Amino acid sequence: MAQNIVEKILAAHRVAGELKPGCELAIRIDQTLTQDATGTMAYLQFESMGLDCVKADLAVSYVDHNTIQVGFENADDHAYLKSVAQRYGIVFSRPGNGICHQLHLERFGKPGATLLGSDSHTPTGGGIGMIAIGAGGIDVAVAMGGGPFYLTCPKVTLVRLSGALKPGVSAKDVILTVLKVYGTQGNVGRVLEYGGPGVAGLGVPARATITNMGAELGVTTSVFPSDATTLAFLKAQGRGKDWAELKADEGARYDRVLEIDLGLVEPMAACPHSPGNIATIASLAGKKVNQVLIGSCTNSSYRDLKTAALMLRGKKIHPDVEVGVAPGSRQVVAMLAGEGLLTDLVAAGVRILENACGFCIGNHMSPGTGAVSLRTSNRNFEGRTGTQSAQAYLVSPETAAAAALTGVFTDPRSLASLPEGVAEPAAFDVDDSMFLFRETVGKGVPGTAIARGPNIGQVPSGKPLPATVEGVAVIKVGDKVTTDHIMPAGARLKYRSNVPQYAKYVFEHVDPSFYANAVANRDAGLCNIIVAGDSYGQGSSREHAAMCPMYLGVKALVAKSIERIHLANLINFGIVPFIFDNPADYGAVAKGDRLVLDGVREAVAGDGKVAVRNVTQGTAFTASTVLSPRQKTILLNGGLLAAVAAGAV
Repeated sequence: MAQNIVEKILAAHRVAGELKPGCELAIRIDQTLTQDATGTMAYLQFESMGLDCVKADLAVSYVDHNTIQVGFENADDHAYLKSVAQRYGIVFSRPGNGICHQLHLERFGKPGATLLGSDSHTPTGGGIGMIAIGAGGIDVAVAMGGGPFYLTCPKVTLVRLSGALKPGVSAKDVILTVLKVYGTQGNVGRVLEYGGPGVAGLGVPARATITNMGAELGVTTSVFPSDATTLAFLKAQGRGKDWAELKADEGARYDRVLEIDLGLVEPMAACPHSPGNIATIASLAGKKVNQVLIGSCTNSSYRDLKTAALMLRGKKIHPDVEVGVAPGSRQVVAMLAGEGLLTDLVAAGVRILENACGFCIGNHMSPGTGAVSLRTSNRNFEGRTGTQSAQAYLVSPETAAAAALTGVFTDPRSLASLPEGVAEPAAFDVDDSMFLFRETVGKGVPGTAIARGPNIGQVPSGKPLPATVEGVAVIKVGDKVTTDHIMPAGARLKYRSNVPQYAKYVFEHVDPSFYANAVANRDAGLCNIIVAGDSYGQGSSREHAAMCPMYLGVKALVAKSIERIHLANLINFGIVPFIFDNPADYGAVAKGDRLVLDGVREAVAGDGKVAVRNVTQGTAFTASTVLSPRQKTILLNGGLLAAVAAGAV
């Protein structure tokens, strides 16, 4: 039978389960990646498994999120990550080497391989023809240990590209166009596969931009074919041997098909406060801009930054605009410097930022009160910039550079300085000296002392699910609550290895009383229950958004809908994810209501249906959870670590 690309890769890696949409599927993972904000806990979990070394073909530990070292916490975490990498046979990417997704694309990505990463933008690897999936750190730890990754076998949508992009329009505008069609919710259990004659005109960095920001759709991942363009990129990286052709068979079937004529795509922006709030630049033209930031794992490639530098060459940025550029890797920095492009940027008045995630996660370069900030990153959730009142717009490097020059939203196609196009180099500058322990991959150095500073804590483990959950609706939140809302990023990320400390900031900007109320309920012997609207758990794969609530005594969530990665994380940490059978019942629950979930253990073990009594209101409603046998076992034991310790999985 003819297969599409997704089916080919999943079939080649299938360990168990049916290759049938909606069925639970277990696949072998070839490569893993972590970053420091999620990796520290992932490696603590890996250590708890008692293995001698990693079993995956390749595991890479990147330090790119919390590279600002104010206080001892981040430096101590980096030391821990370095020592763990040496001990267990993991490649360690030192701080300053670059952003994990850009680096992995450059130096490790392989067409046809599987990649699991503890970062939601791991699907960047789909730009080179990988099935690359973001997951919680505990799932990555299991994959490093040689265990399979479980997912719902996805439906596949073909995004058929035709035509060619016009000057001033780029890959960011393509994915914003897709977001305009599909939005940020309702896409769980789906993969986007790109095809059609228009693919040939997109370089690997452009493809990676599209698959990177596909994460905002809520899909499992996105993937491009591996073709002559892919081969040229890998040869230029000195990795031609890693290439393999990958294309859909003639007659391959898809659940949906979306047709996009690239020649009709125009400059776009995602407006505050959602990547799915799409408008044309033409409709925003003339609106004042205060800050422009170019970089992040979405748009920090050589092609993107050279384009911006050429647009700014010989000019000065507008006096009312602050501009920063963060390259994606040392390779990009070296090539820009070698061509004099860094000089062009500095001469224009640009601040050159560290090649790290920094501004994207609100770790620095936070805009002023109420400021309008144009960013080439992938998320513009409220407060993500580090400034609650800021208005963040997501745009292409071309649109960002145009605003840097004019001080307002400007269609880049109107500028005389717009370059015709930036060709991919025949050879990239390659310097792998900041990737450590490559010679001990999969072996490690037994006896290596693990560096454990005072901020390195213990991995919390849950308790078995009780027969009945009696507790309090400790918080009620609305639609599209992100993992940033649940666990703030930015400066708070330095507590990622210390769950008791990090837990103090759960829902910090949503309900400052959450921590005190949750602790009071827990200490009184009551369970905490979260009530939520649609699309709960959007955004980052940060498993702390489940781990810290579990630590605070949260045993159940009742929501209208839950996003994929967060749903998996809830189960892994023993929090039962229920969905209202009747969405209207959401309106009948208030914060502080006493709720009783009768027979919850029996429900989880059985059909997933539970009756919820609202003692405060004197009402009742029903909710359901759909679980595989493996997920049922995990929840009944109180989470994945507890289930492993009990020998249940």
